[in-house]
Amino acid sequence: MAPEPSTPKQAAWTFLSNHAHVLLLLAKDSEIRLRDVAERVGITERAVQRIVADLEDGHYIEREKNGRRNRYVLHPELPLRHPVEAHCTVANLLALILET
Repeated sequence: MAPEPSTPKQAAWTFLSNHAHVLLLLAKDSEIRLRDVAERVGITERAVQRIVADLEDGHYIEREKNGRRNRYVLHPELPLRHPVEAHCTVANLLALILET
């Protein structure tokens, strides 16, 4: 009996939070559907909706209605929230990850 081919092990943890992943995807595509964000991040659509609400409450994004779709406007000048990285802005994170 031949051994099964090995499959890459999914990471048990990552360096960025789901909030960061959602923010990065909204930065890349301001009109992305939350369903697509959920699929790419690997979380439920409801979890993405909660994260988007957190980002709105923190003034990191604004949601604009565009017909039946939403468009997300980021505020990259705002600082990151944790004291360890509070000296950096959202723009710094975007530049590092998205190479903008």
